[in-house]
Amino acid sequence: MNAVADPQVPLCARCDAVCCRLTVVVQPEDRIPAHLTTQTPAGLTVMARDEEGWCVAIDAARMCCSIYDTRPDVCRRFTMSGPYCLAVRTDYLDSTSRGIPLQLYS
Repeated sequence: MNAVADPQVPLCARCDAVCCRLTVVVQPEDRIPAHLTTQTPAGLTVMARDEEGWCVAIDAARMCCSIYDTRPDVCRRFTMSGPYCLAVRTDYLDSTSRGIPLQLYS
């Protein structure tokens, strides 16, 4: 399923890919290469992040996912302009002056 931006939501036109800073739990069936993942202290396999908190799969030059066609299932289910996207975006806009938080939800 490919997410399509809602033209009625202007935030999508200037998306900062804040979802690419969320913790992404990887399932074995996702078949993500090991060099793109890490283990949490709780033993979960997650997408690794760079020093600034971005998912290591993001292409920073183009601000897009470098493994888009093979991205984890949870990323496939994250709908652009959906309720969760808008909540994450709102939190990002509220905290911009302090920087983007590395973990939005516990």
